[in-house]
Amino acid sequence: MKRTVLAALAAAAVLSAPAAAQPQWTTTDPVLRAIWEEEMQRSQLQTLGQALMDSIGPRLTASPGMEAAQRWAIAQYAQWGITARTERYGTWRGWRRGITHIDLMTPRVRSLEGQMLSWSPGTRGPVTAGVVTLPDFADSTAFAAWLPTVRGKFVMTSFAQPTCRPDDNWARWAVAADWERYRAARTAEMTAFNQRLARAGTNGRDLPTKLEQAGAVGVVTSLWSQGWGVDKIFNARTRQVPTVDLSCEDYGLVWRLSMNGDAPTLRMEAEAEFTGEEVPVSNVVAEVRGRRKPNEYIMLSAHFDSWDGGSGATDNGTGTLVMMEAMRILQKVYPRPNRTILSGHWSGEELGLVGSRAFAEDHPDVVRGLHVLFNQDNGTGRVRNIPMQGFTQTAPVWRRWLAAMPAFVTDSVQIDDPGAPGGGGSDHASFVCHGAPAFMLGSLSWDYGSYTWHTNRDTYDKISWDDVQRNAMMVAMLVYLADQEQAPLPRTQRTDFPVNQQTGQPGSWPACTAPFRSAAQSTR
Repeated sequence: MKRTVLAALAAAAVLSAPAAAQPQWTTTDPVLRAIWEEEMQRSQLQTLGQALMDSIGPRLTASPGMEAAQRWAIAQYAQWGITARTERYGTWRGWRRGITHIDLMTPRVRSLEGQMLSWSPGTRGPVTAGVVTLPDFADSTAFAAWLPTVRGKFVMTSFAQPTCRPDDNWARWAVAADWERYRAARTAEMTAFNQRLARAGTNGRDLPTKLEQAGAVGVVTSLWSQGWGVDKIFNARTRQVPTVDLSCEDYGLVWRLSMNGDAPTLRMEAEAEFTGEEVPVSNVVAEVRGRRKPNEYIMLSAHFDSWDGGSGATDNGTGTLVMMEAMRILQKVYPRPNRTILSGHWSGEELGLVGSRAFAEDHPDVVRGLHVLFNQDNGTGRVRNIPMQGFTQTAPVWRRWLAAMPAFVTDSVQIDDPGAPGGGGSDHASFVCHGAPAFMLGSLSWDYGSYTWHTNRDTYDKISWDDVQRNAMMVAMLVYLADQEQAPLPRTQRTDFPVNQQTGQPGSWPACTAPFRSAAQSTR
């Protein structure tokens, strides 16, 4: 029976593989053909992905997970005959996540779904305490008078969603008038809740510190991501007591119990270790030296760090795998490029593009000699949109590159010409601000914003391997085709900016932002 099931699964895997066993395009270029055959026949994407997302897991900057992932990446590159190194750019607050257990003890027993936020302190053993919710403060005096009541309590600080059904589910099944009325009521309730803090003279950033100073034993939040069972997991603001996120459903349960006089109590055990206020942080950079133009650079780019609510699979494990796999393929079929090929695996992107900004600042020679940079960082989907970043003469080159590839790889791709220069959001912006031709490979959504971006559900199983395989082939082919160009990509011809309607001044190219070199410099 077991062999029969395994055989059926194997057959299903074959059926789900990319349908085009041979590329549906005519090319006389043996390197393009070899890239196709290497990826289609000997892809290592899933093996790499399982090791990175399952065995190592999330890669919070300055965490043991990031350090393990960097060692793994360097070892992988070494196996392929590619030199890779870490480049230290600063320090950050070191932290190790442990277990999180949260249980409702009264008025009934239920194990709750939740976890600590990143960089949260632990509980130093199990803690059982009652719960208080934020009242409707008349003013800052009322808030100050209320603060002593939180001593020895868990404090719930988020808006309790009236439903954890996604909006598209309501829109599909509810009577239209009922849905509109419900949505308006929810908006009014959320606005009223947010005004509580404004009247109290505080905000969501400062509130946790005031609560722990007043003697609260923990802060309980919920940042629903507007999908089934999905929450955003960011960083804690507390330094002495834990901050935990409860799922939308369980947060609503505890909130309602408290508001209806059931006096809920929670039992929490959360373990965390701060490994240092400032520990070294680094990027990983892989390099294949060019033989004819070693001081011109083609760069692959993807951030390596992640939030640690899930496994960092689609943000940005998939981008990382695309760049590593492209480097592997090129080393095998095109090992002696004309230009130097670099692959940057950035730390600190989630903290404000810190690693890539530091690299650009520390390597002006690479920025000056940058022929082109390809960055990927928005999920598991196949590449769909490529903005020209405001460079007005690059689209013809891009269209020529894409035309050389099989439609199987490029049939979804649109060129946004001239587009607008990236001012932030992902690591290509760290180079665009210097006027260097760095491009974002924008992917199809796959409900990225709701379900996997910075969430507790960003795990291996959410990856669309067929799409990631297409992207790896595309990047490898782009690197090869770019290396065949005789002239550098034009970077001096740039788009005109419209007048800023607020200031009346003409728009301008985005300025470069100095990176934080330590946690102490950051306000995050």
